[in-house]
Amino acid sequence: MSSPISRREALKQSLSLAVVAASAPLVAACSKTPTEIHCDDTTGLKPDEVETRKTLAYVDRSPDPNKQCQNCQQYVAPANVTSCGACKVLKGSVHPNGYCKSWAAKGAPAAS
Repeated sequence: MSSPISRREALKQSLSLAVVAASAPLVAACSKTPTEIHCDDTTGLKPDEVETRKTLAYVDRSPDPNKQCQNCQQYVAPANVTSCGACKVLKGSVHPNGYCKSWAAKGAPAAS
């Protein structure tokens, strides 16, 4: 039979568990995958820039897996894969799995 744990030991274990539980969201935030990031925040954009995003029907998730921002010649990849990218056509953040009407395959000749 094991001896009962002391009050001090129980308090130490409870405190350790609380620290682990409190740090879990921080660990999760640091390990976001491209599917968990959101790049549709238009805060700081001018009204005409927001309107351009609407006109070009930008969405964070492409309806066509073959046409995503990450394989578009207008896409500017971020330094960190868990961050939003940018676009040469749209202002603001752009999701790697996003899409808009200006999508053009990488390597395709540019429209004039």
